[in-house]
Amino acid sequence: MATAAFHQAIGTTQVHGYCDGLGSRQGIVNFSVKPVPKIFGFDVGLLRRGNCRTNSWNLSVIQASSSNTSVADPVSSPSNNDKSDSWKKSNEAALILIRHGESLWNEKNLFTGCVDVPLTKKGVEEAIEAGKRISNIPVDMIYTSSLIRAQMTAMLAMTQHRRKKVPIFIHNENEQARTWSQIYSEETKKQSIPVVAAWQLNERMYGELQGLNKQETADRYGKEQVHEWRRSYDIPPPNGESLEMCAHRAVAYFKEHIEPQLLSGKNVMIAAHGNSLRSIIMYLDKLTSQEVISLELSTGIPMLYIFKEGKFIRRGSPVGPTEAGVYAYTRENKGRSLIVPTGFCNAEFGSLQAEVR
Repeated sequence: MATAAFHQAIGTTQVHGYCDGLGSRQGIVNFSVKPVPKIFGFDVGLLRRGNCRTNSWNLSVIQASSSNTSVADPVSSPSNNDKSDSWKKSNEAALILIRHGESLWNEKNLFTGCVDVPLTKKGVEEAIEAGKRISNIPVDMIYTSSLIRAQMTAMLAMTQHRRKKVPIFIHNENEQARTWSQIYSEETKKQSIPVVAAWQLNERMYGELQGLNKQETADRYGKEQVHEWRRSYDIPPPNGESLEMCAHRAVAYFKEHIEPQLLSGKNVMIAAHGNSLRSIIMYLDKLTSQEVISLELSTGIPMLYIFKEGKFIRRGSPVGPTEAGVYAYTRENKGRSLIVPTGFCNAEFGSLQAEVR
């Protein structure tokens, strides 16, 4: 498996991969990985990359990270005078969206909204399974709602991540909180992931329906009325929020706080709720108000988007560790770098999707 491959200092890595789309390349590819002289003080490896659209293969240089596991960045060749696009650093970033796992009130079929209830045992298992699906996709920042079921989902998911970084909640509510939560080790900071909790990502507030049984509410008010409250775009339940109102706060927060992180190249995970995430997806996919009301999100199933050149490209849900991301990883082993290529291949990017066994 991948763990064993990481501990090889030198040799040939066998990769099982395939490429989607026309002119695809399928089957088994052997990648030779060998140490070469340092460039700008970094140990590097040579990686043969396949092109889905042609029959050609070319060599790229992958920079080794100073940490145990990290996203690999291409480095510039001093002999190319920076003219070749093949050496440019990727401007892609990953955005992962996860709806929280089943909560105790989901299990009881109650309207939950902004009431703060934890996950069930099934919800815990869903969160862990979600973590396995994203275990190889790099995460640099985590955003959650202020509700415990979303925060539990994010923390449980990260226990499965290959990089083993520790999520650290950022407390900025006052100066004392900032001072008391200060980390004084730079090495510890490198092995941590900042977590920001924001009420703007909360589930929409269901007003007077919160805590009521959904079936009993339908019996009391009529199925059509309850369906209108739950699934219309601009009609709120009594003293509650409509999806439009929820979208106003959730999308505004995404654009102001999260999108700049993606623009800077950071990979972001958001753990939130059905309606706040539907709102964000409406923005990402440019859905109409009629399209978004029919959008259903399953609990504990992550969705992956790639942010590239100012556009969001939906990749669907990662299926597990063997289809896990868009970046190469490196791991230093006794001063040498073993390249483990991972990624997707489709018409937009034409890159190799691979599994290391």
